[in-house]
Amino acid sequence: MAEKGTISIHTENIFPIIKKFLYSDHEIFLRELVSNAVDATQKLKRLSAIGEYKGELGEDLKVKVSVDKEARKIIISDRGIGMTAEEIKKYINQIAFSGATEFVEKYKDKPDANQIIGQFGLGFYSAFMVADTVEINTKSFQEGAEAARWVCDGSTEFEITPSDKAERGTDIILNVAADSDEFLEPARLRTILTKYCKFLPVEVEFEGEVINNPNPIWTKSPSELTDEDYTKFYNELYPFSEPPLFWIHLNVDYPFNLTGILYFPKIKNEFEFTKNKIQLYSKQVFITDEVKDVVPEFLMLLHGVIDSPDIPLNVSRSFLQADSNVKKINTYITKKVADKLNEIFKKDRAGYEAKWNDINVFVKYGMLSDEKFYDKAKDFGLLQNLEGKYFTMEEYKAFVQANQTAKNENQVWLYTTDQEKQHAFIEAAQNRGYDVLKLDSVIDSHFIGMLEQKLEKTTLKRVDADTIDKLIEKEETKDMVLSEDEKTKLKEIFEKAINNTNMMVSVEPLSPEDQPVIITMPEFMRRMKDMAKTGGGGMMFMGNMPDSYNVSVNGNHPIIQRILKARDESKEKIARQAFDLALLSQNMLSGAALTAFVKRSVELIEKE
Repeated sequence: MAEKGTISIHTENIFPIIKKFLYSDHEIFLRELVSNAVDATQKLKRLSAIGEYKGELGEDLKVKVSVDKEARKIIISDRGIGMTAEEIKKYINQIAFSGATEFVEKYKDKPDANQIIGQFGLGFYSAFMVADTVEINTKSFQEGAEAARWVCDGSTEFEITPSDKAERGTDIILNVAADSDEFLEPARLRTILTKYCKFLPVEVEFEGEVINNPNPIWTKSPSELTDEDYTKFYNELYPFSEPPLFWIHLNVDYPFNLTGILYFPKIKNEFEFTKNKIQLYSKQVFITDEVKDVVPEFLMLLHGVIDSPDIPLNVSRSFLQADSNVKKINTYITKKVADKLNEIFKKDRAGYEAKWNDINVFVKYGMLSDEKFYDKAKDFGLLQNLEGKYFTMEEYKAFVQANQTAKNENQVWLYTTDQEKQHAFIEAAQNRGYDVLKLDSVIDSHFIGMLEQKLEKTTLKRVDADTIDKLIEKEETKDMVLSEDEKTKLKEIFEKAINNTNMMVSVEPLSPEDQPVIITMPEFMRRMKDMAKTGGGGMMFMGNMPDSYNVSVNGNHPIIQRILKARDESKEKIARQAFDLALLSQNMLSGAALTAFVKRSVELIEKE
C-alpha cells in the first residue's frame, strides 16, 4: 500500500543545513553511502554469526558502485541487512536517529559489535548534495519481509511504495543534479573511492573491479606479519617512496581502542615538514590526513596509518573534536615511539647509529617540543663528533671531562656547523687535544640552546666563536712578548688599517702557532642570528642587526714584530694584509676588498 508523509525534523529548517552545509566537501557523499552499505553487510554477518539470521549469506557480499552517465544515475548496492518500510520510516525519515547506534546498543555484548561504522544517522542525507532525487530500493533479511521503495526529491516530503526487489539488501539510486556533472565521470568516482574506501572491511566493487583491501595489515597481529608485509604496505600507501627505516605497530584496547602502523621515513638534514603523511581512519573508513591533534607535532614527520573508533569526530566525520581521549592517544603514541627508538638503540646500537643521520632531526625536534619525550630520548639521542663517533649525552660528558673542563669547572662542548668553512678553528682546537661535535642541521641552533638549559655545568660554543684559549679558559695563562706600550700601538695600527667600527680589535697572548689575526663573531650574537634564520620566535630582529666581530691580534706571532718594526707607511698595509688573510680564511673577503688584497699581495711579493 502506497504511503506519503513528511520527514520528521524537530528543528525548523535543519534539512537545508544538512543538505548544503553539513559536509564541506561534496565528494564525502560517496564515502557515507558506501560506509552505510558496508555497515548493512557487517550487521548481517554479525547476526549470522550469533545465529539470529538462519539464511544463506551467499558468496557475493560485495558492495557495488556503478554509474550510468546517460541516465545521470549513481547506484550503491549491497546484499546486507536491508530494511522494511517501517525501518525506513524509523532510520531514514527521523533524521539523526542512527541505526548503527541502536544496533550496537542492542548487540553490545556480542562479538565485534563495535565494528559497525555508522555513528550519527546523518550520512545518508549527504546524497542530496549531488542528487535532485534519491531512491532507496530495499528488502529486509527478515523472513517474509516485503520489499519497499522510498523516494525523496530533497524536500521534507517522501513517498514509500511496495517494491518488486527480489533479493535481500539495499540499492541507493542517486539522480544526479545538473550542477554535479563531475560525479558522473567514472574517473572522478574511482578517485573518491580510492581515497575514502581503500581499506573498508567489505569488498567494494567499481566497474567490475574490487578497489579496496578489506584486511589491511594494521588489523592483524604483529606476530602474523613479516618485514616484507610492512614494506609492501608502505609501498601501497606511498608508491615510489624510498623504503622506510623501521616502523611501529600500534595496538591498544584500553583505555581506548587504537590500531595502526607508524613508519619512520628517511629524513634529510632539513625540515621536510611533509604534512598529510599520516592517515586517520575510524573503523577502516578514511577520515582525514590532518592529524595534528591526535599526533604530537614532531611526529608529523612520520608516515603511516592510525585507526581508532574512540577519536571523537564531528557529525560529518570530517574533522576532530577536542576530547580527553585525543590527549590520551597523543601521549600514548609519543610513549610508543620513544620506547621503540630506545629498544632499537639497546638491541642494535650499530644499526641505530647507521640510521642516526636520517632520524636525528626528528629525535631532536621531539626533545625540543615534548618534555616527556625528552626524558626518554636523552638516553638514545646521539651526538656525533668529527671523527664520526657517536655518544649519548652522558657518554660525551665522560669523554671530554678531563680535557674540556674550564677553570670555572664548567664543561665546554665545542661544535662546528660547517666543517669546511670553520676548518682553521677546528684545527686550532684539535691541536689543543679538544674534541669537536658536528651540529650542522637546521634544528641544531635550537637544540644547542635546549642542551645548555638541560645539562648542568655545561656550555656549548661554536668552534669559531672566539680564540681557542678563550673558548675554554684554563688556569694557566700565556705570556705576551709585547710591552703595554707595544700592545697599545699595535691596537691603534690595526684599528686604523681596518677602519670599521663593527670590528672590535684586541691584542691577545696567543700561541705563536695560531694565526696572526683571528676574526670571530661573539657566540651570543651568532647564535641569535642562527635562530632568527630558522624562525626563532623573538629573535627575528637579530637578523636585521649589523654583524659585529671580534678581531683578536696574536701578540706572540712573528708577523706582529714585523709590523711594529716596519716603516710607518708600511705598518698599516701589512696589518691590513694580515686582517684580510683572516677574512679570506672565513670566506668573508669579496668585491673591491678582495681585489685590493690581491694587488697588495703582489706588491708585497715583489718587495721580497
